[in-house]
Amino acid sequence: MAWKVKEVSQLAGISIRTLHHYDERGLLKPQALSEAGYRLYADTDLERLQQILFFRELGFSLKEIGRILDNPAFDRLEALEMQRRMLTDKMESTRRMIANIDRTIQHAKGEITMTNEQRFEGIDFTNDPYEQEARERWGDAAVDDSKERLATRTPQMSAKLQREWEERMRALAEVRREDPASPHAQQQIGQWYTFLHNFGTYSYEAFAGLGQMYVQDERFAQNIDKYGVGLAAFMSEAIDVYVGNQGIRDENRN
Repeated sequence: MAWKVKEVSQLAGISIRTLHHYDERGLLKPQALSEAGYRLYADTDLERLQQILFFRELGFSLKEIGRILDNPAFDRLEALEMQRRMLTDKMESTRRMIANIDRTIQHAKGEITMTNEQRFEGIDFTNDPYEQEARERWGDAAVDDSKERLATRTPQMSAKLQREWEERMRALAEVRREDPASPHAQQQIGQWYTFLHNFGTYSYEAFAGLGQMYVQDERFAQNIDKYGVGLAAFMSEAIDVYVGNQGIRDENRN
């Protein structure tokens, strides 16, 4: 059976532009083209797309996913078993935190008494997880540079940046219903990329990794979605398109 791009988009719950982007990157090439030039996907393409989305959910970059899926040693069953283990660990961690929240609600209502130790059961944010994640993804130099900038910033400078942060987030929230690949959305996400350089030096790869964290880390997603429901997911996809476009431009210059 051949699936048209719109049908695949509806089936998988992703945008047509995302499928086009995957095709352009060589990550998910359709099995064939119709006489009219429309993409036609086979069931094997859907299996590959499923793997792409599973790996994306687990925090892998598109570049990493491509390397994994194109490796001659790739075994789909082994990958599924690994993905299940990783998601089970994530689910168990979430379950423990939910149980803590339930007990905290009971404590707030006066139904039970919690000790200070019990307040933090199931919560493990040791060693500053944001910083550790950043160091693992982008290296010590980028993180140290960011911390040095923060240390030398005056209160007035910090207040100005906070106001601009709010303005940028509100502007992005206003376009979150648009296609992330639209010129307007890409202009806004480009301005966001420029703004982030107030806090450190971001390569395109680092920017792409940050976009993934916007949806993979619930703390990021919750903070961003305060400005508009669905904003974190929109920004993540828009960043992915933006970085892909920059890569294409860099290739064209070479």
